[in-house]
Amino acid sequence: MSFPRTKLRQWLSPLVYLSSNWLSRAGVVLVTMAAVFWIYLLPAIVRGKIEHPYLGILTFLVLPMAFFAGLALIPVGILLRRRREHRKGTFPSSFPVLDLQNVELLRLLTFVGVTTLANVMIGGQLMYSGVNYMDSASFCGLTCHTVMAPEYGAYENSPHARVECVKCHIGPGASWFVRSKLSGVGQVFAVTLSTYPRPIPTPVHNLRPARETCEACHWPQKFEGDRLRVIPKYAEDETNSLTKTVLLMHIGGGNAGPGIHGAHLGPGVAIRYGADESRQNISWVESNNTVTHRTTFYVAAETKSEAVNRSAGRVMDCVDCHNRPTHAFEVPERAVDHSLASGELSTSLPFIKKKAVELLKQNYASQEDAAARIPASLAQFYQQTFPALFGEHQAEISRAAQGLIAIYQRNVFPQMKVSWGTYPNNIGHTDFPGCFRCHDNQHTSSDAKLIPQDCDTCHNLLAMEDPAPKILTDLGVAPGDSGARH
Repeated sequence: MSFPRTKLRQWLSPLVYLSSNWLSRAGVVLVTMAAVFWIYLLPAIVRGKIEHPYLGILTFLVLPMAFFAGLALIPVGILLRRRREHRKGTFPSSFPVLDLQNVELLRLLTFVGVTTLANVMIGGQLMYSGVNYMDSASFCGLTCHTVMAPEYGAYENSPHARVECVKCHIGPGASWFVRSKLSGVGQVFAVTLSTYPRPIPTPVHNLRPARETCEACHWPQKFEGDRLRVIPKYAEDETNSLTKTVLLMHIGGGNAGPGIHGAHLGPGVAIRYGADESRQNISWVESNNTVTHRTTFYVAAETKSEAVNRSAGRVMDCVDCHNRPTHAFEVPERAVDHSLASGELSTSLPFIKKKAVELLKQNYASQEDAAARIPASLAQFYQQTFPALFGEHQAEISRAAQGLIAIYQRNVFPQMKVSWGTYPNNIGHTDFPGCFRCHDNQHTSSDAKLIPQDCDTCHNLLAMEDPAPKILTDLGVAPGDSGARH
């Protein structure tokens, strides 16, 4: 029995003939190679254990590209051969009758059917796995390892280290996913051509609004009222004397009173401001309260009227203060204090605070250079200054050196021109302007009111650099608890 003379026969007969060309065959080879590699990597894909960035790139980027390129080449080769033979007049006017008893035809039909089903399954799985891989922290932080090394290093030491990058940088929904991937195309070219800026400029101006990302976990109505914060500080003396500052932070929000969050993001409160590209110099602030029906406009001193563009202002949200909730970098003094408080550096080593800060602030050509020079310099200091102690405490000195290397490597990246203070943190006002960008007694309204700089607005100072704060004893906090409660 042969096929009736239908459109199916007219299409299928020349297809068998036209598929014999080098381009279509190359497509078959690509599809076959991608499928073989996919089968080889399938156990690791199923277990979800592909963590090495380059293996991930091969599995979820290169293989899908080769697979779909091969699928595209097969019909392209057929169309090009058909066009070429029509142009030359060599295209056959008739083709052999297709017979279901024809073994070759049956083999072709079976091959096409089986491979089509396999291609659909493999292609779908590769696309799904590829999307998941591109959403992983490993892909975001390690694929472009030099570029993202500072941010990924800070991420791994942050409270959000178990939160995928896309949860904050993209959030739910297809529209922002597509937008981020399209913007990523330009970044790929920048990395390939090494045209990306060093350091990477901040803030990210096209970041999704915090109400659609941060507030998926941090519900505004459930913010705390007050929170105790204990800040340890070690002196640069021989005994590394410890003092503590104790603050009662008025977090506020929800039903817990205005506090910090309530004053800035509470019900009915909307704040807009104008600033430079870095958002560190704020020229004007507009505070609007729909509950009290009051709007106040503040302008910074020495700001010219023509520089005030209220239509171009930014609506304040979480990241204007929590600008580095995950990618936070420390200053040397604060980093050493935290390591001393945690025991990473031993307070029994004389002058360790002073020497540690001194070593961290030195210029090193690379992180590898710092890792080589810091231990040698620290050992030399104690060997020359405290020879007896050096002989008895070499293990502690060595551990302190490794602690300093760790501090340096998560805060300073010479290859990206990231050093101490490159990325300001707007929480607080000790190391960077932070709160004082607005609360500086320099922003004045038309009726001569100032944005307040009253300390008690945000916190009560319960102890200030006190060796033994009585308030901690009264609250039952253990003397050894440095308790930097952020």
